[in-house]
Amino acid sequence: MNPISVRTVWISDLHLGNKDCKAQYLLDFLNRHTAETIVLVGDIVDFYSMKSSHHWPESHSQVLSLLLKRAHDGTRLIYIPGNHDVAVRDYLKFDFGRIEVRARFEHETVTGKRIIAVHGDEFDNAVCHSRLTEIAGYVGYDFLLFLNRWWARLRRKAGFQYWSLASYIKSKVSSANVAIQRFENAAVQFARRRGADAIVCGHIHHPDIKRLEGTFYFNDGDWIENCTALLEQHDGTIQLIRWTEKSTLLAETDAFVDPEMNRFREEKESIEAA
Repeated sequence: MNPISVRTVWISDLHLGNKDCKAQYLLDFLNRHTAETIVLVGDIVDFYSMKSSHHWPESHSQVLSLLLKRAHDGTRLIYIPGNHDVAVRDYLKFDFGRIEVRARFEHETVTGKRIIAVHGDEFDNAVCHSRLTEIAGYVGYDFLLFLNRWWARLRRKAGFQYWSLASYIKSKVSSANVAIQRFENAAVQFARRRGADAIVCGHIHHPDIKRLEGTFYFNDGDWIENCTALLEQHDGTIQLIRWTEKSTLLAETDAFVDPEMNRFREEKESIEAA
């Protein structure tokens, strides 16, 4: 099967080095897609987890090797460090040749719209009230991932495909939903102050596409719970997909589509159907 060609891929929160990283799904996704630009929106390597455990299977090395190969083959590779790989921010001004390390990255769509990408930990002050709250969140989240890990194993043994128990539980917690809304509003305000038409974030492990007061908010999700990526097709369509045993389209928008390309596609489909 030939790889699917897209214009841009945004992925984040891979958490390589963490036992909950879904590296096999990620490898399959990367092998099935080629892109002109890949934007790594933070928390690619989980140095935070690696301080307390030594988990680095071959699949995690394969992910890094594949990304580097894509860069050497001509894909533009942008790396925006997050809070779990914050040490990489010390090298923002270094020249790594094939890898561009940025604090943030501004992308131009086929219609000339501006999409700014940041990891999202910049907005923690708008979400967390205190250091105690932040620590409690880490402890609770670790337990949630523990439950998710065993739930996934039981489903696999029973012959079912992956389904995130952690995401389901989080969706039922009102305080988590309030925090997500605060994060989204802070991100959109950040984009507006910089004159961008949209913003792409990771960080909170909550994939989404929505429009808030005229500005698009994209969250590309993660590869710990959700196994999601944000794609820009060549005509400008932006899609949020989940990639596990099968590909699932979660959301999309044609707000950034080139009208001429869209008209050409519709005419082509009409001719083929005739």
